[in-house]
Amino acid sequence: MADTFNYRIDHHGSLVRPAGLSTADPEAVDTAVREAVAYQRKLRSTVVTDGDFPREDFRSAVLDGVSGFRRTDEVGPDGLVRWVAEALPKANGPLLADWSAKLAELTVIAPKATLPSPAYLAATTFQPGLGVSSARELGEALAEIVRAEIELLVSRGVRLIQLDNPLLLAQLSTDPADPGALSFADALAVDALAVRLDECPESVRIGVAPGWSAPAELDRARAEQLYAGIAADRWILPFDQGTQAELDLVKALPDDRDFCLGVVDATVPELEDIDTVMSRIDTAGEFKDLEDGAVSPSRGFADVASRPLLTAEDQRRKLVLVETVARYCWGNEF
Repeated sequence: MADTFNYRIDHHGSLVRPAGLSTADPEAVDTAVREAVAYQRKLRSTVVTDGDFPREDFRSAVLDGVSGFRRTDEVGPDGLVRWVAEALPKANGPLLADWSAKLAELTVIAPKATLPSPAYLAATTFQPGLGVSSARELGEALAEIVRAEIELLVSRGVRLIQLDNPLLLAQLSTDPADPGALSFADALAVDALAVRLDECPESVRIGVAPGWSAPAELDRARAEQLYAGIAADRWILPFDQGTQAELDLVKALPDDRDFCLGVVDATVPELEDIDTVMSRIDTAGEFKDLEDGAVSPSRGFADVASRPLLTAEDQRRKLVLVETVARYCWGNEF
């Protein structure tokens, strides 16, 4: 499906925040976002985001912008505060569209927007007995909100939108993990609702990041079910460990989908060997048209604001490496 959509140098959206930055200080956040835009352009990224600086974590665009959820005092091992759904959600206004408009004023590149997927939110916030009958019902309500936001973002000129569902890849194992409140089939059905737009310009891509790492063993049939179940244009896939499962994920992807390979590990400071990275990409190129591809880090650098995975300098070095890999693959045609 080779075409001219060339957001080759990608990243997941969240960046390491400046020290001491508080979301309670709008002026400081505005300044930090402006500096982050300049930082991304200096690094020659072909996507521009607000770094998630205005938010507590990667879910906050939705959780802070809709009714029906309650924040608890519990914190999981991933550093995420637990929220629970007490009623079906209703949007209180745009979720990311206003920030995207601000970004558009700061750069000639159309901004990228990243949202948590409705299936992920439903699976992690549903609790029986709190006013919502099922995780599927909760997911469908969230899907309508996310779908409306995607349509608004597209109408305001956003060309690349990413939905994060870190749970999906674990369910592709030959021995799938416990899906919790939402089955694999229900998760696919819910996220499919969010990306099924009535009209989507050819110049727009809606992507899904189904997880930060591939399972130890991949069930090929379930991988094909994943891609068939969610009609996303672009799949953001882990590709930083050199495993057979990572390669199988790419192999299973239909030829009519774009892909972005997470070629550097965003969780460790050590830089990857570029020859090793290029060898992995060359292998993928034996069965996929690299003109449909892009490269990125394996995940966001600070999906939880208070728990960055690397230092700002290590993040910079990783992003520079992604840019170098992209130029090895595609030259200077961005």
